[in-house]
Amino acid sequence: MTDQTHPDVTDQREKDFISERKERLQTIVNAGGEPYGRKFERSGYISEYIESYEEGKLVTVCGRVMAWRGHGKTVFADVRDRTGKIQMYARKDELVESFDLLQCVDIGDIIGITGKLVKTRTGEVTVHLESFAMLSKALRPLPEKWHGLKDIETRYRQRYLDLISNEEVRNVFLKRSAIITLIRKYLDEREYLEVETPMMQAMAGGAVAKPFVTYHESLSTDLYLRIAPELYLKRLLVGGLEKVYELNRNFRNEGLSRRHNPEFTMLEIYAAYEDYESMMTLTEELTVYICSELGIDLKTGASGIDMTPPWKRISMYDALKEYTGIDFKTCDNIKEQAKKLGVEFDKNAHDHAVVNEIFESCVEKKLINPTFITDYPAILCPLSKTKKDDPEIAERFELYMNGQELANAYSELNDPAIQLKNFQKQAEGTGKDIDEDYVRALEHGMPPAGGLGIGIDRLVMVLTNQESIRDVILFPQLKGKG
Repeated sequence: MTDQTHPDVTDQREKDFISERKERLQTIVNAGGEPYGRKFERSGYISEYIESYEEGKLVTVCGRVMAWRGHGKTVFADVRDRTGKIQMYARKDELVESFDLLQCVDIGDIIGITGKLVKTRTGEVTVHLESFAMLSKALRPLPEKWHGLKDIETRYRQRYLDLISNEEVRNVFLKRSAIITLIRKYLDEREYLEVETPMMQAMAGGAVAKPFVTYHESLSTDLYLRIAPELYLKRLLVGGLEKVYELNRNFRNEGLSRRHNPEFTMLEIYAAYEDYESMMTLTEELTVYICSELGIDLKTGASGIDMTPPWKRISMYDALKEYTGIDFKTCDNIKEQAKKLGVEFDKNAHDHAVVNEIFESCVEKKLINPTFITDYPAILCPLSKTKKDDPEIAERFELYMNGQELANAYSELNDPAIQLKNFQKQAEGTGKDIDEDYVRALEHGMPPAGGLGIGIDRLVMVLTNQESIRDVILFPQLKGKG
């Protein structure tokens, strides 16, 4: 049922609510207490005492009050820490004066409690209260108990309320953290070195995207928030760091959607003496490893996706033919075919760019189970090696799952002359500078290498069955109110 309460009435109720809580806060102060406490020593976490229950054990725990049931001379409450929830039971004849102060506790307050473990007649583990401490007085109400926090805008703007109210949301972010920990473990065990590269760069390179621009006062120059760390990471290969990875933020000054946030987390991996086939194997094995460690069934996946290896591998042109019935590799009227398929494109775009638009419109959303799309037109991949037997095709793959791109990889181009030529062609008519220092680095010799980028936010979406990128980013970017 939708709440039809007038906003002015709701606002007045909240003001009255806050006023009442401030009065109870003042009562605590007047009694010599601290409504906002200090360091609190607990004897353990709530889940420990529930899992290994010991009758009569004296425990000290702390957390947020999630429920309160007063019955005259007795009080029952639910207290929750990061590991679980436990019931608290208090009697007036046992607490005497402090029982009156206990009446100043409200749902949402953070308290510390000490007491002995007992079980109720229904078998619920309970702390029989002996003493308590107020640690933080909550002046504003929590979301309504039974319905939780449902408004999407409020959930994203006030994520702290979302985490308090919605256990499933907390679990998504706990799983996100676990996924990142597992990625590091997997790579560290295989002797990859975690590194950090600049987020403010003199040139925005490594991808085609609109950057955010800032100004450095001391240097009197514009700097760019990075759109990709690729060119810096490959400089490290030149320097002799043969296996490197970085887990960090990229920034792209582009639109908002359920799959795009202007600030997002990427994993980039580079390995000397490898190629894109090696990166394909690594991507598949890493994902399967994460699923195994998290207990995700490969056959059904968290999102109902069959992730059982080996994953499908198909060239871009073969995928286009499979899903559109058109062989675009031999087609001589690509733009006409695009119009028939209802695909929008820039009339000045070259045919390869139009083919890419057709792929994104007609194929991408149909790739549900993990699929490696390989062998892209080389003109779209200025940082990639081309196939030895076909210079028109790049040694590149993109991984698709649940209808979206999750990863991108190359056999890295290490020929400085070809790289310079590709940069010059890419910069034609744009007025943009070429990263000459990167070309200079290649002239010192970069070993053949495989490089891989995985979108962590999208990977988490798949592994936690979330439809929007905003549901896996703690504080997503939102449009301004009003």
